[in-house]
Order: sequence, then structure tokens, then C-alpha cells
Amino acid sequence: MTKTIFEEMGGTYVRQGDYFIPCLTLPAEKEQSIGLFGQRHLRYLKEYHRLTYTNLLTSGKLNTYLADIDRQAQERFETLTEQMKQAQGITECLKEENALEWIGRVNNIRACAMENVEKEIIFA
Repeated sequence: MTKTIFEEMGGTYVRQGDYFIPCLTLPAEKEQSIGLFGQRHLRYLKEYHRLTYTNLLTSGKLNTYLADIDRQAQERFETLTEQMKQAQGITECLKEENALEWIGRVNNIRACAMENVEKEIIFA
């Protein structure tokens, strides 16, 4: 019996019932923590870009890729938030004088920054 290309490359099969199933393992990947933005991008890849997701997963680069996306998105979010605070004149004095107004304005800025980051990085 001739060997398959898979067997010639060092692959092996396991018999389960009447079927021979190839023994496949994913390459080892360094575990990194993935935050909110990375998890959102992962969900986006799984739903809308299955080929990219599968390629990253099988090459062992998915976790590194998601950690990088998460880092970029977090940095962009913080930068946008600070820029918007300065542009709208939101300071610690406002926080001391009228805490509820400060909270409302900061929450609005964070929502706008989140939307921009999602458009630019997460869902791009």
C-alpha cells in the first residue's frame, strides 16, 4: 500500500471504527491575556471572516494577533478619550464642582471613543 502525502510528511492516523482519522495538533502558542477589544475582534473574525480566523488558529498566531489588536485598540481608546476631554474642557475642577455632570460628560466621551475604536480597529 502506498503512503499518502500526509504520511510521507510524518503524519499518522488513528483508527476509530471503520475510519482512519489524521492525528492533528495545533502548534504551541505563547499564552497572552486578551482584553475586551481582543475578545470583540475574535467574535467578529469567527462570525464574518472564518477563513482569516482559521488561518490564524492553525498557524498558531491567533493569540498573538488578538493580543496585538487589543493593545492597539486600548491605546487608541485612551488617546481618543484624553483628546476629547481636553477639547471639551472637562477637568478635575468640574469633577469637584458638579460630579454628576462630569460623570455624564465622561461617559458620553467614552461611548464616542469606543465607537471610533470599533470602527477603526475592531470591525475593520
